[in-house]
Amino acid sequence: MSNMSEYKTRVVGAPNTLEHRVYIENSQGKVVSPFHDIPLFANAGEDCPEHDFPISPMCLGTTNYIKPPRNQRIIMKQEDKVEVETGSLDSYISKDEAFNPIKQDIKKGKLRFVRNCFPHHGYIWNYGAFPQTWEDPTSIHPDTKAKGDNDPLDVCEIGEAVGTVGQVKQVKVLGTMALLDEVCLGQVKPTGRLSSLTSTTQLASKLNDIEDVEKHLPGILRASNEWFRIYKIPDGKPENNFAFSGEAKNKAYANEVIHETNEAWKRLITRQIPSQTEHYDITVANTEVADSPYKVAVTDAAYTSLPADSRKPAAAIDASIDKWFYLSGKPSNL
Repeated sequence: MSNMSEYKTRVVGAPNTLEHRVYIENSQGKVVSPFHDIPLFANAGEDCPEHDFPISPMCLGTTNYIKPPRNQRIIMKQEDKVEVETGSLDSYISKDEAFNPIKQDIKKGKLRFVRNCFPHHGYIWNYGAFPQTWEDPTSIHPDTKAKGDNDPLDVCEIGEAVGTVGQVKQVKVLGTMALLDEVCLGQVKPTGRLSSLTSTTQLASKLNDIEDVEKHLPGILRASNEWFRIYKIPDGKPENNFAFSGEAKNKAYANEVIHETNEAWKRLITRQIPSQTEHYDITVANTEVADSPYKVAVTDAAYTSLPADSRKPAAAIDASIDKWFYLSGKPSNL
C-alpha cells in the first residue's frame, strides 16, 4: 500500500514569487514526480473489501496531490492538477521542468491569481490532480467531442479538511463535470472526492455517488458549476461551457475517465507515443516507474542538479488581488 504520509515537500524560494517551486519527496528524501512517480492507486495489489474505485484488478482508493487549498487564490499551475498554501495563487504541475515541481502559473511575466467572483473566495474546494493520468491532446473524446487539455486529470476534493500545497491524499471518487474551456479543450474535472483522512467521518460514509453529494451537501454542485463557468470573466474572457449541459456525471462515468487517462499516461511514460510533438512537450523524467525508458538514477546529472530546500516566508501580494467581482449568476445561454 502507498502510504500517503510518506510524502513531504521540498520547497524552493518564497511563495508568491517567480522562483517558487514545490518538489515532492518520498520517505527516503528522494525527489519524485507528482505527475509520474506517485501511484494513482493507493492500495495497489492489496485485498480490499470495499471497491470504492473498481477500475482495475487492483483494489484502490485513488491518490490525489493538492495544489491550491480551499479559499486560497494562488493559481499553482500544472502544466496541471496536484494541482497551494496561502494567498491567491494559480498553481500547477510544471510539465516542462525536471520532475515536474508544482509552481505558480505565469502569464505575460506575472504571477496568476484566481479572482474572487462573489460569493466565491478563491477556490471553493481543495484543488489538485490525479498522478499518473494524462488528458491526451491528440485524442478526441467520443462523448464531449473535444481534445484532452494535455494535463493530469483535475480533482476538486470536497472533504472537510483544508489541504496544503503538495499534500498527497487518498480520495473517494463521486462524479465528474466536463468543462470545455475557451480553446475548446476538454477538461473532465472530477467534482466529488473525499479525502481518506475524512473517510471515517459520518459525512464520508454517506457519500458514495454523485446523487449523495446533492443530498448531503446541497448547493456544492451548483456552486462548482458556477465557479468554473465564470472564473475567467474578470480577465476579459467569456464564460466557460460544459459538455452534457453542465450535468454532473456519476461515479461510474468518472471511473471510466480516470481509467482512460491512466492508460493514456502509460502510453506516454513507456514511449509507446512520443513525449514531444507539435501538439505537446512533456518532461517525462521519473525516479520510480520501473518500465519507463525515462527513469533517472539519483546519480544522473538531471537529478543531482535539483535545488536543495530553501523555503522562505511568502512575499507580499498586491492589494488589488483581494478585489471582489460581482457577476451574474445566470448562464448567458439561458
